Amino acid sequence: MTPVWWPEPTAGEIVWCHFPDNINPRAKPRPALILAVFDDDAPHFHVRVAYGTSQRTTALHSGEFSILRFRNPAAYEAAGLSYDTKFNLKQAIDLPYSTDWFSVPPAAPHGQNPKLGTLHPSLVLAVQAAYRAVAR
Repeated sequence: MTPVWWPEPTAGEIVWCHFPDNINPRAKPRPALILAVFDDDAPHFHVRVAYGTSQRTTALHSGEFSILRFRNPAAYEAAGLSYDTKFNLKQAIDLPYSTDWFSVPPAAPHGQNPKLGTLHPSLVLAVQAAYRAVAR
């Protein structure tokens, strides 16, 4: 089946992604943070996304940051998450922003596109710290 390409996203959006297991999309989608958008082949966009998980969200390692409901309710709400989530910038990958890798999340909070929410400005320093840890 030919993939459908989603409209251009923005870095900082949290999207519903079938993050790959080796080379193939996983069946179970999960949140991913868009770190960069590549428009070289517009209107077919590619994105660099960081892996998100609801597992062990308070045990952070180098290159990780979390969005926790009770620690930062505004950030949690802006992200559109259903569970506390941590993102691992060490697990970032470039993917085509198409239906092969991204799908509409449950309840479609932003319409018929993969967007769950947006990174809250209060998390910028945490993301920068995680990025610096990965860049070393």
